[in-house]
Amino acid sequence: MKNLLCMAALLMGLIFAFPLPMEAQDRLTIGYQLVYNPWKVAISEGAVEQATQASINWRQFDSGAGVVNAMASGAVQVAMAGSSPIAAGLSRGLDLELVWIFEDIAAAEALVVRNGTDIVAPQDLVGKKIAVPVASTTHFHVLFALEQFGLSADQVEIVNLQPPGIIEAWNAGGIDAAFIWDPVLGEIKKSGKVLITSGLLSSWGKATFDGMVVDRSFAEDNAGFMCKLIKSISEADESYRSNPGAWGPESGPAQAIAELVGGEAANVPIVLDLYDFPTLDQQVSTQWLGGGGSGGAARALRFTAEFLKAQGKVRSLPEDFGRFVNPAYAEMVLNGAC
Repeated sequence: MKNLLCMAALLMGLIFAFPLPMEAQDRLTIGYQLVYNPWKVAISEGAVEQATQASINWRQFDSGAGVVNAMASGAVQVAMAGSSPIAAGLSRGLDLELVWIFEDIAAAEALVVRNGTDIVAPQDLVGKKIAVPVASTTHFHVLFALEQFGLSADQVEIVNLQPPGIIEAWNAGGIDAAFIWDPVLGEIKKSGKVLITSGLLSSWGKATFDGMVVDRSFAEDNAGFMCKLIKSISEADESYRSNPGAWGPESGPAQAIAELVGGEAANVPIVLDLYDFPTLDQQVSTQWLGGGGSGGAARALRFTAEFLKAQGKVRSLPEDFGRFVNPAYAEMVLNGAC
């Protein structure tokens, strides 16, 4: 019995010293948001499971803030989130890594004002109710927009609503404007007009993006899985980039995205055209993940966090955002390592 106990203790020590590969773990949860992008086709068709040979629990989130909170609790290992909630999470001390840029948001998010209101310019927003998911990329951009036009956040009423709540409040007449993404954006455009887009705000020096973040320890223990995961995403992106015409309203990809995310398939190609999906070469370059703290993604996260701190949304900032941006797994894919 004593020998058996010793052997058991030794075995447990080996397990903790050499963590089991991801395929042997009991659970893997990947979080995604209701955003139109080629990755949704890979999810819908089971391409990620096929590529990684992993059993995945897919978890849907309405906002990046929910994603970051779930990752903080350990309930989610890999997820999609916007640059603003990522920056906020890193400023909270979460040990996450940004390993992929799903899309440069560009003009795919916009501030829409209701038809029939007296809002014709940004200055007319004073005293109005503006709905956004708090801590999201659109929240960051609406605050930045107000600042650019000489307004402060306390001159408007920011209403914290997730995308489904925005639709309900809009239809009920409870809000004057909303800064949001598709498919909700497309719905409120039917009875509203675009006042400003994230594309314009990005051109003024505050770019936003959606990225894949991962628990650092998980990624280090499962580099092979991360390589295969990112390869499956890059293949979906390349399928769209190489032939966007094949993603038309009646196409299988458009139907799959609409079925998973919601909205109408007819809007999918219109929305996809608003985004920019970086290539593998662009991903690992200084334009995005490469370059350490001087890289595009790290600088965007730092600028976002600095702005959030000035707005009182976060208390402190990491010294170096470059340590939270890791191009290694995208480089593995580029070099044919998986």
